[in-house]
Amino acid sequence: MKIVGITLFLMGSVAFYLLGKTNDLKKLKTPIVFDSLVVLKHLNQLRVYSNHQYIKTYTCGVGSNPKGHKQKQGDNRTPEGIYQITARNAKSDYYKNLHINYPNAADKARCKKLGVDPGGDIKIHGTAPGYARNIYYSYTWGCIAVCNNDMDELFAKVKTGATINILP
Repeated sequence: MKIVGITLFLMGSVAFYLLGKTNDLKKLKTPIVFDSLVVLKHLNQLRVYSNHQYIKTYTCGVGSNPKGHKQKQGDNRTPEGIYQITARNAKSDYYKNLHINYPNAADKARCKKLGVDPGGDIKIHGTAPGYARNIYYSYTWGCIAVCNNDMDELFAKVKTGATINILP
C-alpha cells in the first residue's frame, strides 16, 4: 500500500511539473498534439486532450440557437455528436479555422428522411475583423468560436483526424 501511495505521489508530482498548476502549454517540456476535443455547449467550453490525458480548457462560443442538435441548414445550432477535424485553413474569413466533418452519415440520413438540407461548413474558428471579440456567449451560425490567440494554439496543436465530441 505504501509503494502504491509513493508511486501515485511521484506520478502526480511529474504531471504537476510538466503541466504546472494551470496546464500552461508553454511550460510543457515536450511538444504536444491534441488528438481529442470535447465541447460542452452549455458551459461554453472546449476541452483538449492528448493520448487520453486532459490538457486544457478554452472558452468558446457556439451557435446563436445553442440548445439542441443541428436540425437543418440555417437553424444557427451547433451540431451534437462525434465528428472529426478533417481540414484546416490558415486564411479563413474568421482568422483561422479547423473544419469539422458535419454532417456525418447519421446526420445525412436523418435530414434525408425529414426532407431538409443538413447544412455544413461547421468549423472551429477565430474572430473576423469587425465581429464580436467576446466569445463568452453564443453568436455563431453553428460553428465553435474561440479568441484568436486560442485559435493560434489550437491550429498549431490539433491534428487533422482528431476526434471532436460535441455535447449539449
